[in-house]
Amino acid sequence: MYKVHIKPHWEIAYDNEAPLDTANLLTLLTAIQQSGSIAQAAQQIRYSYRHAWGLLRDAERIFGNRLIDSGRGRGTTLTPFANKLLWADRLVAARLSPTLDSLASELEIELGKTVEGKSETVRLNASHGFAVAALLGKINEARLPVEVRYRHSTDAVAALSRQECDLAGFHVPLGEFERPAIATYAKWLNKRSDCLIHLAVRNQGLFVAPGNPKNVQSLADLTRGDLRFVNREAGSGTRMLLELMLSGAGIARKKINGFENTEFTHSAVAAFIASGMADVGFGVQTASQRFGLEFIPLVRERYFFALPAASLHDPLIRAVIDILQSDAFRAAVNNLAGYDATDTGKIQTLKEAFG
Repeated sequence: MYKVHIKPHWEIAYDNEAPLDTANLLTLLTAIQQSGSIAQAAQQIRYSYRHAWGLLRDAERIFGNRLIDSGRGRGTTLTPFANKLLWADRLVAARLSPTLDSLASELEIELGKTVEGKSETVRLNASHGFAVAALLGKINEARLPVEVRYRHSTDAVAALSRQECDLAGFHVPLGEFERPAIATYAKWLNKRSDCLIHLAVRNQGLFVAPGNPKNVQSLADLTRGDLRFVNREAGSGTRMLLELMLSGAGIARKKINGFENTEFTHSAVAAFIASGMADVGFGVQTASQRFGLEFIPLVRERYFFALPAASLHDPLIRAVIDILQSDAFRAAVNNLAGYDATDTGKIQTLKEAFG
């Protein structure tokens, strides 16, 4: 069984200088940030102390900016410019990872067909999220053949109705916005032949900088002229939820500065705010935590996989369900900030889930 990993790789140049491959430099800067010492960082990543210093000095010469601050008794810290390089790398990864992961999955399947003659897989379509990523990790550990395509929730359930996937991930808010949200998906879900597997309950809310310097309290603050908003892209389940909430609160989208500035993942939204390029965004709590932001919870939602009830007896689907219902996977979901795995793995009809 082939496993393909595709990682973003970028170079940077200043004026007429030759471009610098950032991979080794970013590895070193990350280690310095974690250890507070060039010597310890070099040892951690198996560079010689001399090579580490040479890499830093070459980069500082090219950029015309210092990368580290050090002094007796206070260790070594990164300069704002070096921190901005690390942020840029995290933004690149956050923005590109869904596309690269989907491509890697496609390559795995094609290689398997060509070399091993294998074609049977679990086809999973879902939005890019933390519990989904945790599930894929467990599926890979079990060496189950899976073909992943990251796409919007509406696109995923539409693909299920066309029999283009076996499992379609989508999320629905609890409370007053549940009914209009499920109505959006209902045109593609067959209440007689489809069923649902519960993945998790998660928190969605506002991301703001540490300490909440702009004193953001609620959705009503988004219309303030001193706030820059970063949104999710049109068609995403999170964007749909936000628009339902704004409509319910009587807040006009055109009054929100940056409403049309969009990112493809929760992590990319968080990275934008962590960089200071925006003041507030909307997404899942886990992304906020991983970028060191403050989180203002606004709504809880359930995440499901839809699938044909007849496929519950398929051996590969059954193997995925066994993972979903395992104690190890529930523990992994509960370890995600803002996630609740109480009902993870529960199988329901659409009527049981939504009444």
